[in-house]
Amino acid sequence: MSAVSLRLPDDVSQRLQRLAQLTGRSKTFYMIEAIRDHLDDLEDLYLAEQRLADIQSGQTQTIALEELMKLHDMED
Repeated sequence: MSAVSLRLPDDVSQRLQRLAQLTGRSKTFYMIEAIRDHLDDLEDLYLAEQRLADIQSGQTQTIALEELMKLHDMED
């Protein structure tokens, strides 16, 4: 595991400290959980933004859902 130095705003640090004291868990535990919970969302957002930019620039083609379903014999 690698170490990271992080400066938190006072209000966030106080909330984190309070939560850690109330639950008996470490502040580090909650920081790792928060990062894990949101990392997937951030990665998905980045990928979606990249795909949108590719579509807008003409580098990627799109296909209508109906056409895709027909192409793969999945018609309703």
